[in-house]
Amino acid sequence: MSLKTWQLESTAPDLAETLHKGLQSVMDPELGLNIIQLGLVRNVQIEDDKVLVTMILTTPFCPYAPQLMEACRSKTEEILGIPTEIEMGREFWDRSFMEDDAVDWGLY
Repeated sequence: MSLKTWQLESTAPDLAETLHKGLQSVMDPELGLNIIQLGLVRNVQIEDDKVLVTMILTTPFCPYAPQLMEACRSKTEEILGIPTEIEMGREFWDRSFMEDDAVDWGLY
């Protein structure tokens, strides 16, 4: 699955797998890759009566941040049927977070 293990993978592996697949439809419009490929979803956990998704962005000044965060929130809520909140992680994105490092952007 993802390079960083979500808490949900140990507490509800079936839900984690379904969510992992479903979030692949949430695309970064600027990069043309999905948030799972980019490794932007850093953790998913169920707390009390809600899902908490920890997300990061490829850059702190991402012009699509509100759109990506809302798309992730609404898709997670749609898939799991549980109210969902997005929390911004404190990590800085790095290319090593990507699931498929085969993408060559010509930057390195």
